[in-house]
Order: sequence, then C-alpha cells, then structure tokens
Amino acid sequence: MGNRYYETVLEGEWSKMRIYEATIADLDGLASVFNNYRVFYRQDSDIEGAKVFLRNRIERKESIIFVAVEDGEYIGFTQLYPSFSSISMKELWILNDLFVQEAKRGAGTGKKLLEAAKEFALENGAKGVKLQTEIDNLSAQRLYAENGYLRDNRYFHYELTF
Repeated sequence: MGNRYYETVLEGEWSKMRIYEATIADLDGLASVFNNYRVFYRQDSDIEGAKVFLRNRIERKESIIFVAVEDGEYIGFTQLYPSFSSISMKELWILNDLFVQEAKRGAGTGKKLLEAAKEFALENGAKGVKLQTEIDNLSAQRLYAENGYLRDNRYFHYELTF
C-alpha cells in the first residue's frame, strides 16, 4: 500500500494531527503506544516484545496499521487484520485494535482512526469492517455506535483459548 495520509487539523487547536499507514520508520513511536494499549488491557509492559510483534506484522504485510501523530508525538493507532466472507466472496477487515493515549482522548482521534480504517476497506472493495470490544468498555461502544457500527445481535461468537 504505501504510506497513505489522512490529514486533519484538530478543531480549536493550532497543532496538526496526521493519520497515516504505518511503516517500519514508525516502529519506535508505534511500539510505545501499542505497549500502553496492552497495559490498558492488563498485560505486562514489554516494549521490546511490542517492537518484534509490530515489525513482523508490518514486514510480513499481515496487518494494516494506521497511526495518529500530533506534533511528532504518537497518540493513537488502529490495526486491521484481513479476513474473508465465504458467503459474499469478499474480503472483510477485522479492526482488532484501536487505542488513543489517555491524555489525548476526547479530541476526535478515535473517530479519525475509524474513518481511515473505513476508507481503506472501501477503497479495497471489502464487504465491511468487524470489531469487538469488552462488555464494560462503554466509551468504546459509544464511539463505535456514533460512527455507524451496529452491535451484532444475530450471532454468538465463541473462542477456544490456548
């Protein structure tokens, strides 16, 4: 894909936030935000592990990662994994991760990351974007609903964890 840019200026701010597809050049800044995301979900901090994981995803082209950068500071990201719908015979993207640094929430960054994911999926002819969130993550549920995502009331989802 090559470094896609989605430029936006935060309302009421003089600073400029850029949202774009991450490359290896973004690894250090992205790994820091990714590590904070994992800590948010009660995992131990592991910056080096985050770098290895993200490097593998980017180099192997196993995911699409959009980063939000404001004045040189990495403030958020979203990561999409490819999947497929056998019924529609189309590609489907799993929005597996979305995170904005706590101090930067409420300024529209999450919405802009969702827009980048949606635009990417549409441009690539996908059937849609799927995601899941924790039952008690009400702020994320509100963000998704406000951006057109519908709660799935038709299917139960199961997991086999090892």
